[in-house]
This record gives sequence, C-alpha cells and structure tokens, in this order.
Amino acid sequence: MPSPLVQIGVIGAAHGVKGEVRAKAFTQDPAALGRYAPLSDATGQRLFKVASLRPLKGDMVVLRLAGVDTREAAEALNGVGLFAPRAALPAPADEDEFYHADLIGLRAETEDGSAVGEIVAVQNFGADDLLEIRLAGARRTVLLPFTAAVVPTVDVAGGRVVIAPPEGALEEPSEAEPDAD
Repeated sequence: MPSPLVQIGVIGAAHGVKGEVRAKAFTQDPAALGRYAPLSDATGQRLFKVASLRPLKGDMVVLRLAGVDTREAAEALNGVGLFAPRAALPAPADEDEFYHADLIGLRAETEDGSAVGEIVAVQNFGADDLLEIRLAGARRTVLLPFTAAVVPTVDVAGGRVVIAPPEGALEEPSEAEPDAD
C-alpha cells in the first residue's frame, strides 16, 4: 500500500534575514513545490503554506513560508522534509516511472519466484537510484542498482519486483583479512 505522504523536498539553510529558506526539490519541476499546498512534515502534523517561491539554481528554490518571519525561525527548519499527500500528486507519466514511496514495501523476488526480501528504501548517493532490500529472514540489507537489467519487472499493483541480481550481490560479505605488518 503506498504511503499517504510522499516527500517532495527538504528545507535547507536560511536565506537572508527575513525568514526565507532554501529548499531542495525532489520534483521534476522545482516550482511544483508551491503547487502541492499545504505541505507538511513527515508526521503530517506540522503544515507549511508556501507564501512565495523563486528558483535558485538547478533543483534548489527559495521559499517564504507563512508564519516564518525571522532568520532564527528559518534556521530551526533546516533539514525538515517537505511532504505532500500521495493523492495530490499526478500519476507517473510513463509506465517506467515510479514514486519512491510506491516502491518501499514491495516484495523482491527472483525470476523463478524465490523470495529475496523487501524494499526498505530507495537511495541515491549522486549517481543512479539504488534499491535497498532487507533480505528475507535476515537483518542485513543489500543495495542493488534500480536499472532494467537488475530489476526487469516492477509490479506495484501486485506488490512485487522481480530482480536479477549481479553475481555475488546477495552473498554474505566475507570477513576482512587481517592487516599484514
């Protein structure tokens, strides 16, 4: 079941002295942050009304949030995620596009139907997206590239992904060899 809230941005540093904040948008169009009102924090309890928005650079924007009028108030928001209701977001435009929130919780299995685990997160460390999968019956997770070669089937409605992991990707890591002196 998809999450009722989807993170679409994160507040960064204060911008100036009048309460504006920088924000990183996770939307294709950074200005879309202003279209999903009101935004909330991860709990859905704290609401944010975008009073104004202007582009900064790339995926960054400058926001003025209603009720945030000082630099100190803006600084207190640094690192707060910005969430929108899943129902307010448009359907993915392409059958090969997915909201990260829709992938989390899906079963991961091999092409022969063997259980591998469950997607617990979608990570991106600057290159491509990676699926973090908690292995079935284990506490350990593995990261697999979210590419058509490694994840040939995504069946959100069926609650599963089919994976073709690279050789050795699911194996237990070996103990580090002792340092040679």
